[in-house]
Amino acid sequence: MKKVGLLLLSLLLSVSVLIIPAAGCMVEPETETLTKTDIRTITSTEIITETITETITETVSQFLVIDDLGREVAVPAEAMRIVSLAPSNTEILFALGLEDRVYGVTEWCDYPPEAMSKEKVGGYADVDLEKIIAINPDLILAEDLHKAEVIPALEDLGYPVLALVPHNMQEVIDSITMVGMLTGTSDTAEQITDDMSQRVQAVTDATAGLSQEDRLRVLYVVWHDPVMSVGSDTRIHELIEIAGGTNIAEIGGEGYPTLSLEEIISLNPQVIIVNTEDYEGGDASLQAILNEERLSNVDAMVNGQVYGINADLTNRPTPRIVDGLELMAQMIHPELFGAVQ
Repeated sequence: MKKVGLLLLSLLLSVSVLIIPAAGCMVEPETETLTKTDIRTITSTEIITETITETITETVSQFLVIDDLGREVAVPAEAMRIVSLAPSNTEILFALGLEDRVYGVTEWCDYPPEAMSKEKVGGYADVDLEKIIAINPDLILAEDLHKAEVIPALEDLGYPVLALVPHNMQEVIDSITMVGMLTGTSDTAEQITDDMSQRVQAVTDATAGLSQEDRLRVLYVVWHDPVMSVGSDTRIHELIEIAGGTNIAEIGGEGYPTLSLEEIISLNPQVIIVNTEDYEGGDASLQAILNEERLSNVDAMVNGQVYGINADLTNRPTPRIVDGLELMAQMIHPELFGAVQ
């Protein structure tokens, strides 16, 4: 029996699977509601659930799942024509080896480089419905940005749209596991998520014994004018904590609070990490921070711990987020993880 490596913590809190009987069978279709304590194995061809007294095995042609927006979506097993409406979703699909089944992506889907050769169906927030109709996908992967207009429009056209909105590292892992399950690539998903979990655990183990004093004060800069940082409910906040830091912008609450220079000086960050992008001028925020004379006396400046980081590694909920975590760990605690190269 093949076991899913990590249970779908967000999905399986309330997962329903629509079970369709084999052709010629006179048994009426049934819906089996599964929770994370019931599930032993889910693949594209069978479901095995364990109850107190019995094991039930049924053939599956369609999954009925609750996505990250709380929507019930019927997804065909092993979807063959997939459209991705977010760079993060595209990365997950390619990581699972599904590039031949990806028929449409956004103009911002730039990783891996092969994704840029796929048909473009619009920008990040806008979608070209005519292009999607021409593709005729059997699965569309969306995100939170699309919930107000794009998802309803696509549903009106009869397309199954699944929203992936992971808020933390575990939910990123869950999203990869879920997409693997729905596309028949659970083995690959398990390999990816096992590797991610082991690498996260290695960082956690190294920072677990740090005292509060040793957890350096970190300012993460999303943008510089004004200085926008990350709140307590963001994935980047979690990365800072796992890497052995303390997010000084946590005082700003949730979301992406802005901080005045006076507040930053008062909070005196010991490490400053700044988003950079891979294009000309993509280091504008980093240069602005480095050249801000009013910050010249904060500890991070004095000790030379101001770094730029590829925003895609920390902002996108993909397997590469662990690369971002490991890099941040080096920036915050080079004595534990080695200096940034």
